[in-house]
Amino acid sequence: MNYEKLAIPDVVLMTPKVFGDERGFFLETFRHSEFAEHCGDHAFVQDNHSKSGQGILRGLHYQLEKPQGKLVRVTRGEVYDVAVDLRRSSPTFGQWVGALLNEDNRQMLWVPPGFAHGFYVTSDEAEFQYKCSDYYNPGDEYSLHWQDPALAIDWPLVGPRPLTSDKDERGASLAETPTFA
Repeated sequence: MNYEKLAIPDVVLMTPKVFGDERGFFLETFRHSEFAEHCGDHAFVQDNHSKSGQGILRGLHYQLEKPQGKLVRVTRGEVYDVAVDLRRSSPTFGQWVGALLNEDNRQMLWVPPGFAHGFYVTSDEAEFQYKCSDYYNPGDEYSLHWQDPALAIDWPLVGPRPLTSDKDERGASLAETPTFA
């Protein structure tokens, strides 16, 4: 596995070594000892899998009291994945990084606790899988507005406007949303 720190160094892009031949391929998607060395010693307690169509934007979500770190990947299709630093004590507070994750590059993104996370589907449809370092707690979930001008996220929109949930459309601006210390 190759581990690449992005412009926000706590967010890590992981590229697995793929072994393939005429029969197909094999790759290792997670090894705790290596992950701990490059990303921190986090335990994963929940795995999730979602399917979305082109033009769907999910996020930007986070939990404040029980923040989740997420190790995300795409097993079918392609998404533009975004992490926003919500740690006030961080030199990169309010900044974002993004990466195209797809079934061909097989890359994964580590989004640590303290970040809002979201993705936009650029392919016809996408299957998105991720490991979480804490359990989902619906009473503790917040949504940062995907189109907040203070963030100026450069989403690679396929159409004029993404399809979002009501919750995500009501997301708060960076100035209004609760953040981490």
